[in-house]
Amino acid sequence: MKNIINRLLLLLVMAIVAFSCKEDDEFSDLVRDNRPAVPVTFPGATTFGFNPYIDKSLAALNAGEPITFTLAIPENSGRTIREITKVGAGATAINAGTLNSASYTEAPIAGSGTTATFTTTLDEFKTKRPTVPTTTVAAPGFRELAFIFLVTLDDDTQIVTQQVRVRIRP
Repeated sequence: MKNIINRLLLLLVMAIVAFSCKEDDEFSDLVRDNRPAVPVTFPGATTFGFNPYIDKSLAALNAGEPITFTLAIPENSGRTIREITKVGAGATAINAGTLNSASYTEAPIAGSGTTATFTTTLDEFKTKRPTVPTTTVAAPGFRELAFIFLVTLDDDTQIVTQQVRVRIRP
């Protein structure tokens, strides 16, 4: 008899616990992907998994070839890019928090419809981020520089992009 009462009591406790749990919606922010409603992509960049990148030779960059990233949003999003508000730049350890410090650019960069273009040079990068190594290692190695952008859309929505990189090869 005592064994039956213990089992009924255990069953009652389990039922109370099961029905007293709140909806999982309360935890959804912790377990969901943090994707903006309007995604920003980087046409012309490539990736083999994680961050998109463009590939440049050190000789071309030293000769003044620009580093250019085009940022784009889908044309059917109903939105346009007003500006690239801030640019974070540095080594590959930069993240969204980098945008809280001084921007790499002095002023916002205007958008043009669903695209905006950011352009810099290796010399400008060396001047603005002198502690970041920019020389490459011996072949087949490479060095990477990283950028992250705060984009403002026409409805004042702000989107932090994923990190993009410049892969500098010998």
